[in-house]
Amino acid sequence: MRAVTEVSITPGDRHRLEAIVGNRNSPQKHAARAQAPIATALGLGTNEIMGRSGLSKPAVWRGHVFMGEGVDRLVRDKTRKPGQAPLPSATIARLSRL
Repeated sequence: MRAVTEVSITPGDRHRLEAIVGNRNSPQKHAARAQAPIATALGLGTNEIMGRSGLSKPAVWRGHVFMGEGVDRLVRDKTRKPGQAPLPSATIARLSRL
């Protein structure tokens, strides 16, 4: 059995997380990520959070990124390399002359 993780959230962070969840214009993924640390701070376990929110276990764990990196990281997605390499500048120059 896993050890219980205790989370404490500052009042300012809690206010920001609840604002993200309550704002109907927030992206769904941000609202879902913000629910996990709030629920964990209330003493709910991963299975309970999954049942109440409909999130998957990895999504709940991703929401716990907040504990280490803060609210700003919670709503900022990491960038990834594009699927295709960008065109070389010589090709772009040649095509722009057409």
